[in-house]
Amino acid sequence: MVMGEVDFRRAEHENLTSAYGLHLRLLQPWAGLDAPFRGAWCLLRPGDASDPHSHHEHEIMIGIAGHGELVGNGRRDPFGAGDIVRLTAGVEHQLVNEGEQDFTYYAIWWDHAMSEEFLGRRP
Repeated sequence: MVMGEVDFRRAEHENLTSAYGLHLRLLQPWAGLDAPFRGAWCLLRPGDASDPHSHHEHEIMIGIAGHGELVGNGRRDPFGAGDIVRLTAGVEHQLVNEGEQDFTYYAIWWDHAMSEEFLGRRP
C-alpha cells in the first residue's frame, strides 16, 4: 500500500486577499499540488457585493456557510450552504450578501489551457 500525504490549508481569515470585491484565499500556489484547475475559498461579508464580472473559464461555486444571492443572466437566485452553482464561460455574474452573517463559498475554475498544461506535465 502506498501512503500519500495529508496536508491541511486552514482558512486563516487574517491572511485573505481581495479580488473582484471579495475576500479570498487562492488554492495555488500550494507546494506539491498539481491540478488542472484553480480555486479559492471566498468570503463575502454582510452588506458586501462582488464586482460584476465574467471570464473565459468555466466555474463551479460550492456554498459553505451563510447565505447570499447570485446575480447572473438576468436572474437573482438564493445561494447558500450546500448549494452548488455552475457557470459557463462568459456569463457575467455577481454575488451579493444582504444578510447579517458572513457568506463563504469555494470557487473552482478551469479552461482548456489549464487542462492541457496539466496533461503536458504528465510522464
